Amino acid sequence: MNQQHNCDVLIIGSGAAGLTLALKLANQADVILLSKGPINEGSTFYAQGGIAAVFDENDSIDAHVNDTLIAGNGLCDKDMVHFTAENAKASMQWLIAQGVDFDQDDNNSKGTQYHLTREGGHSHRRILHSADATGKTVQLTLAEKVKRHSRIRVFERSNAVDLINDGNSETKQCIGAYIWNRNSEKVEAIHAQKTILATGGASKVYQYTSNPDIASGDGIAMAWRAGCRVANMEFNQFHPTCLFHPKAGTFLLTEALRGEGAILRRPNGSRFMPEFDQRAELAPRDVVARAIDYEMKRLGADCMFLDISHKSDDFIKHHFPTIFEKTSALGFDMTKEPLPVVPAAHYTCGGVMINKHGQTDVANLYAVGEVSYTGLHGANRLASNSLLECVVFARAAAEHINSRLDSKATIKSIKAWDESRVSNSDEEVVIQHNWHELRLFMWDYVGIVRTTKRLERALHRVELLKAEIQEYYRHFRVSNNLLELRNLVQVAELIILSAMERKESRGLHYTLDYPQLAENSRPTILAPPG
Repeated sequence: MNQQHNCDVLIIGSGAAGLTLALKLANQADVILLSKGPINEGSTFYAQGGIAAVFDENDSIDAHVNDTLIAGNGLCDKDMVHFTAENAKASMQWLIAQGVDFDQDDNNSKGTQYHLTREGGHSHRRILHSADATGKTVQLTLAEKVKRHSRIRVFERSNAVDLINDGNSETKQCIGAYIWNRNSEKVEAIHAQKTILATGGASKVYQYTSNPDIASGDGIAMAWRAGCRVANMEFNQFHPTCLFHPKAGTFLLTEALRGEGAILRRPNGSRFMPEFDQRAELAPRDVVARAIDYEMKRLGADCMFLDISHKSDDFIKHHFPTIFEKTSALGFDMTKEPLPVVPAAHYTCGGVMINKHGQTDVANLYAVGEVSYTGLHGANRLASNSLLECVVFARAAAEHINSRLDSKATIKSIKAWDESRVSNSDEEVVIQHNWHELRLFMWDYVGIVRTTKRLERALHRVELLKAEIQEYYRHFRVSNNLLELRNLVQVAELIILSAMERKESRGLHYTLDYPQLAENSRPTILAPPG
């Protein structure tokens, strides 16, 4: 018999969304927080730039809303955008109350005690930040409080395998999840009144990504298998400026560099962004990423260059200490020379459809953060709205859940995981080969610039891979790589199908076959079969 854990609330994911939920729920509920790796490993930890919120007396919620709508290129849900913007300041004040240390403004010239920076697509300085490591500060601060809370159990090194329904095909209620405990290498069950997906995005589906290894679309794939609709999966944001160096890994050069005056240059030193957009380096990310991609292909260049060396040494070292330290270790001096950059898959703008309370199509199942589709981002995410979305919707979901917990709820016995007909794999090379093939053709065929023919090729390959992986999954015991690959191939199929549905170029979806905007554009919604 597999081990069964019981709780009031199961949170799958330990980034900003998951940690916020845990802290907001734990005073009324017994919480289990599932973390695929160590609790501090995730996209939040690596988020550099900051969080958008109106603190400047010269700024306004309407301006934040308008900037978001412009970046979203006609596909944002206006109600959701306004909901997010009007709850932004209170959410940041909650973070500050938890101990998150945002940079102060000694001059205090803009009606706020905090230093606000500006990023691409924003009409005002409204980005609260902690130097150039905001996500790290948020993650470490909240994680420390979570670890000390007596009603939160943290399960590290634990993968969610699949969501569990109550067995009633008509009601479709989620009662928890199967998890793979990587320490014991056993599949266990967790029963919960409410289950929340806070698993982040799916950028690992691409060969080149800024995301950590855990960003494998787990929540989106599990929700789809459980019967949830997904929306706008074709919109994958590519961060324009990932450091180009064989030893840099997935190191981002934050949007705030361009917000503080960094210039993009060709290898010969000439500036090129004004030729693509009047906003130049402060254009939205889709515009900047396509411009870099275009110049690289036109010139046959390995990279472009980001230059902030015209700023003073003290300014650079004070505002961007993490980047200065990292690039110096790799032999660059950003105070004197430009840094080589390439675009990399960065953010999943679509996801599991939810309402303002975080509820999905399945009863008692919620989704918060990058895993979800709220309508905030539309066809392109405005910089620094991502961590904001995590905190705003986590707080909203927590309020909804707290009002609906049942102190007398019955704990159900969950059917044990059946491993009687599977064996240990001696063919790990199959997983590795499929893994590399999937990520490479997604990069080549479903990347920054697409065509119908490329999408058709990608769909053909993903269908073959999906069948092969499913066959493998039925015969061998689960492993971390197998679980991630199973989820990634499902998410890849959803991305391709969504891209094939959109017969226009809008925001992050750019196709050579339909280069114009369609007149009546709507979100792309896919529903599971059955």
